[in-house]
Parts: sequence; C-alpha cells; structure tokens
Amino acid sequence: MNPALLIRLRPTTPWRIGPDNGARDQAAAILHSDALYSAVTLAFGQLGLLEEWVNATAREYGEPAVRFSSCFPWQRGHLYAPPPSGLWPPSSASGKVRWKGATLLPTSLISALVRGERPSEERWTVDGHSGCLIPVNSRSATGPFRVVRRSSAAVDRVTGGAVAAHLTTCVQFAPASGLWCAAQFSNSMTYAVWGPRLQTAFRLLADSGLGGMRSKGFGRARTPDFQPGTLPELLFGEEQPAVGSRAWWVLSLFSPDATDAIEWASGDYVLTQRSGRVSSPDGAGAEKLTSRMVAEGSVLVASSPLRGSVRNVAPAGCPHPVYRAGYALALPIPWPVSA
Repeated sequence: MNPALLIRLRPTTPWRIGPDNGARDQAAAILHSDALYSAVTLAFGQLGLLEEWVNATAREYGEPAVRFSSCFPWQRGHLYAPPPSGLWPPSSASGKVRWKGATLLPTSLISALVRGERPSEERWTVDGHSGCLIPVNSRSATGPFRVVRRSSAAVDRVTGGAVAAHLTTCVQFAPASGLWCAAQFSNSMTYAVWGPRLQTAFRLLADSGLGGMRSKGFGRARTPDFQPGTLPELLFGEEQPAVGSRAWWVLSLFSPDATDAIEWASGDYVLTQRSGRVSSPDGAGAEKLTSRMVAEGSVLVASSPLRGSVRNVAPAGCPHPVYRAGYALALPIPWPVSA
C-alpha cells in the first residue's frame, strides 16, 4: 500500500467554504480536493517550488507524485467522511434514528458497514446542524461545526457616507474539531521528497488561510497535525484489503482519465459541477472553465485502480495554465453491498 499522510487542521476562525451551487447565503463544510490542490499549488509558488510541484503532479501521463482527498470534518477521535453510496442509509425497523439525515459518518463506523455490520440505534444520533452521525455518549452534545452568519459593512472610503451592510455565511467549528484530509504518495521515494515539503506548505496555509475571504481573516488554523501511515490504517485503524474487489469508494473529486476502465452502468455515483475563479496574481478574478466531476462518497466499479486526470481550466486570455486536479483517492470495498 502506498504511503500516505493524514493532516488535521484546527481552525481558529470561521471558514468560508462556498457550496457547489455558488450561493452566497450558504456555506459548505467540505473543502473539495480540487480547491485543496489549488491552494497547495499557490503555497508552493510562495515557497519557490511551483515548477517542480506542477511537474510532479500535473503531468498528462504517468502517476502523480501526490493525490489528495477532500477536506472533511473531524471531532475529537472521530474522522468524518461521506459513506459509500449504496451502503447508506441502512433499513431500520424501529425508526428510532433517522439514519438518512446523516451525510457524514465516522470512518470507524464506515469500516464496520463495509464488513456488513449494522449500526446500533442505541449508540448513535444525528446532529441536525452538521449532518454528522455522533456518538450518544459524546462529551459534546453537538457536532463538529455549525453554519453561522457574520455581518459586515462596506464603507465608501472616498465620501465616507455610503455604507453597504451584508451578511457572510460561514462555518464555525466547535472546540476539539476541525477539518482533515489525506495525501497519498505514489511510492516511498516521492514520500521522502514531498512529505516534508507538503507539511511546510500546510503550515503556510494554516497561517495564511484556506477557503474564501482570507483577506478578512477567515480560514485560519493552528499548526496542523501530521500522521504518516497507509490510507486504510489512518482511516480505519487497520489494513482492510478487499481481495478481488472491483469497486472503489472515492474520497476526492474524480475526473476520469482515458485509461480508466470504469463500468458506468454499475456502481453508485453522483456527478457535481465545478467552476470557481483564478487566484493567482496574473489572472485573479477570471472565471475558470466548468467541469463535471464524480463526487466524494461515490462508488465506481472498474477493472483496475482508478487514476483520474488533471485538466487545464484556464479561461481565455489567462497568461498561464490553471490546473483542476481530478485524481482519485479511493479505497477498494466489497461490492455489491447489502445494506
């Protein structure tokens, strides 16, 4: 199994993460992997490693040196993630817990679901604010975050008279909570080269901010926590090989490569549309080209491990490429699954 790095971000301020529909009065709690890749790329630009990073991760052919999951919530000892499609929600006889209200589950519970075990209605409850399934005996009766609104006002600096008040929708994290992501490396050599550099980039991002409205102080975090290992160990606490499995649980946004032999008539997946704006100084504010991508939590059936692709989504007139990473960070699971 390829080496990986688990990264825990511990926010100190609210975060502005825009939803997929782009609505300004809404906020999301998942920072998608393509946005994370863009942020890391900008950080490496500040560190003087931009060209080397792009050469290692944005090649048209060959295995990328690093691929990212999206950023999902964590709280105390629990890492939350979207469960594999088709595996959730389980059928319930009593209806004591409204399972379908939970869109993010602890990875420990996902591990049990993959093994065919059913969740206990006595142990879990749904936090309606965050959509997370939290333990009943949790020290906190709330989930890892809340969606809140912050008021601001724009003042005309020329006349000093006109004031435009507005609200910003953002995510406020609870104590002992935050966001986590995983970086998986193509081999031990790339881990030795890019592991320490990636930690430096994330320390820079924690200080300068991730997500939107960073100039107003949003998106800050304490020094991140880093944990090396393999992806199954980091998420499940143990290796969970799915021998002979042809189904892949996707933890990143995914844009298929021409070499990906996916059986689109099988599996259980959702598509999402991605856009956004260029953040680099030379093209700031220009709108990126739109792409359709497979969403996190999807299950894809393929005869070999998923690769994915990176695409140049620079708008017309942009003086440099703008890459949207759609590499798959995925784990094999048994399929079909009887929920």
